[in-house]
Amino acid sequence: MSDDHTHVQEFFTVRAADWDARFPDDGPAYAAAVTDLGLRPGDHVLDAGCGTGRALTPLRTAVGPSGVVLGADLTPAMLEAAVQAGRHLDGQLLLADVAALPLRTESLDAVFAAGLIAHLADPAGNLRELARVVRPGGTLALFHPIGRAALAARQGRQITPADLRAEANLGPLLAGSGWRMTSYVDEDSRFLALAVRTD
Repeated sequence: MSDDHTHVQEFFTVRAADWDARFPDDGPAYAAAVTDLGLRPGDHVLDAGCGTGRALTPLRTAVGPSGVVLGADLTPAMLEAAVQAGRHLDGQLLLADVAALPLRTESLDAVFAAGLIAHLADPAGNLRELARVVRPGGTLALFHPIGRAALAARQGRQITPADLRAEANLGPLLAGSGWRMTSYVDEDSRFLALAVRTD
């Protein structure tokens, strides 16, 4: 395991047990972002970096009983918290790294990723791996329940021009990784970039 992975696991392991309690009001923002992803009944969708699985229930609602919902995370403690919250009932949980997903090429219709991009060791390579598992024309949602400025203020830092989530940086990053950005919203109440898998 790389040092980057070890750092991510350590960061989330110590926070897993009370993660949901720290952000109790995020549910509606997750549900709205899933709605914007435009899923249909029967679709196959991955929650990449699913954490405690807060997106799994709205994803299941969107794809219905005939759809497939997967949640992948690198940190066992976060997946354990998802099980304790009962969210494993809405999707299959996988202990997996987004750098090498145990999924067939073009086996999914969409990927939902909340708060993921800031934790990627190789953003371009990892986004290419997400593109690999999505069919051409499939969709990607990069989401955070608060916008970049609000998140920076919460963390006591300033937004820098190098921020990967800045529209000027994210568009080219996605374009070089098999995606075309179709919409971009960065408001205090949420961050949501949607993209389509190119051929």
